[in-house]
Amino acid sequence: MKRSPYILFGILFGFFLSKARATDYDTVINMFRFRDPQLWGVIAVAVAVISLGLFLLNKKGVPTFSRQPLDWEPLVYNPSRLIGALLFGAGWALAGTCPGTALAQIGEGKWVAVFTVIGILAGVWAYHKYQPIPESKDNVC
Repeated sequence: MKRSPYILFGILFGFFLSKARATDYDTVINMFRFRDPQLWGVIAVAVAVISLGLFLLNKKGVPTFSRQPLDWEPLVYNPSRLIGALLFGAGWALAGTCPGTALAQIGEGKWVAVFTVIGILAGVWAYHKYQPIPESKDNVC
């Protein structure tokens, strides 16, 4: 019963991704080719909503799931993040989907997205296998 709000949110998230055509390969490719700005607007609205939500959660002092306060400290530059961002962007452009939309595509019956999800899981596995162990667990998300 405790998970039902999250399941409902996930279903709604997938529904709105589908309605915004974010699960359509041609729409994503046309966004990257600057032919259709519609998804840029969707992303901008998502960033605005998330920013407002985080601002309100921070203002009310709502802790994270680990009961820690929200961390607003800037990240220290790490070249690995740039490599990861480039890999993520290249994968997004090649697959025409990102992690959230890949799951929504499976929900729509676009079974080719299973290969994208396998690639996502392989990337997570590789990250955990080859990422150096941090000195302190306090700095890990």
